[in-house]
Amino acid sequence: MQHAIPVETLGPQGQAMADAVQACVHCGFCLPACPTYRLLGEEMDSPRGRIYLMKETLEGALPLAEALPYIDHCLGCVGCVPACPSGVPYGDLITSFRAYVAQNNGQSSSIGDRIQRTLLKETLPHPGRFRAAARAGRLGRGVSGALPESLRSMLTLLPDELPAPVSLPPLVPAIGPRRARVALLAGCVQQALAPQINMATLRVLCRQGVEVVIPPGQGCCGALSMHMGEADQARKLARANLRAFPDDVDAVITNAAGCGSGIHEYPLLFRGTNDEKAASRFASQAVDVSVFLAQLGLIEEPGPLPQPLTVAYHDACHLANAQGVRLQPRDLLRRIPNLTLVEIADGELCCGSAGTYNIQQPELAGQLGEQKARNVLATGADVLVTGNIGCLTQIDLHLRRLGKPVPMMHTIELLDRAMAQPVGPIVG
Repeated sequence: MQHAIPVETLGPQGQAMADAVQACVHCGFCLPACPTYRLLGEEMDSPRGRIYLMKETLEGALPLAEALPYIDHCLGCVGCVPACPSGVPYGDLITSFRAYVAQNNGQSSSIGDRIQRTLLKETLPHPGRFRAAARAGRLGRGVSGALPESLRSMLTLLPDELPAPVSLPPLVPAIGPRRARVALLAGCVQQALAPQINMATLRVLCRQGVEVVIPPGQGCCGALSMHMGEADQARKLARANLRAFPDDVDAVITNAAGCGSGIHEYPLLFRGTNDEKAASRFASQAVDVSVFLAQLGLIEEPGPLPQPLTVAYHDACHLANAQGVRLQPRDLLRRIPNLTLVEIADGELCCGSAGTYNIQQPELAGQLGEQKARNVLATGADVLVTGNIGCLTQIDLHLRRLGKPVPMMHTIELLDRAMAQPVGPIVG
């Protein structure tokens, strides 16, 4: 018996889900590109299998509870998208379906899972709350053995120490003639874990003749909420950014792959609402800092580092797969005179961070993290560089678990170190 997805009952994202399902021809090109399929070898843990499960669920032919374990295994890394010859917008499908799950799954999850979800929702988007939660979490490590697995996984990812908070100014002027005017998305978790990334971004941009606005009313982009299916919270956070950011800028700069990808999903998030036009305009302005610098061109070339370095570059999924950004970070790094860039085996596969995945699916994330860490070590690199705070945290954890930590930094941090002209501290 033929069924059809009841688009009219699924809200503005219903058509996006139906279109994605219809576009899949079940060819199987996505299978080797899917990290969980490669780990588990199960058809239902592949993009093709999950599309079938989502279709059957939306049509009412399969109970949500039967499909959900396989859907939950999905990283949302969209590694399947570049591999798909039919152009299936899998990212639109999985994001929309997770919002559908959050609305329809009720209280069927365990108490531990619900507590974990609430903690993630209420802390990660807010740097101040995250710092307070991290301090409390470190104190709780001594009794972690008594906690449910869903809560223990959160504690393992906490750093031993958090850097001091940094106050960003509302404006950083360009050095020399102004070539561009941009706004910077400061981020949320990254502000707490690695504020030096924003500082390096500001120094590099102003040295290149770029004036940077840091809107004080901005906040979390909402990507983490979208990843968990919390569409209402994501829209609330996103609306704050739509109101806070000025229109008279050449670009909205992002320096976290997950944030950039999340902003590019704003048109889907706001489809059918009064904010759809503003969301589309904002998404069109958002660009990764590596892409912006490549398009603008460098007026100050990086100089040699204090000593020659072999650098392994890790492709963050939401930079390479979701935004198609692969060449620009590598090209910037290759401009540093005494730097040798090396590739990581299976570099296209996710490290297991994937937003909140390494918290919500710790076992699978752990396998992927260890696999990535071993491949990094096999390069013999002195430093690992990537463009996403989640990847930096995940890979560092698994390198340390192997007892072989490797220095790690963001692409823009290494570029900043190689710039010859010093810039004083930029603080508010």
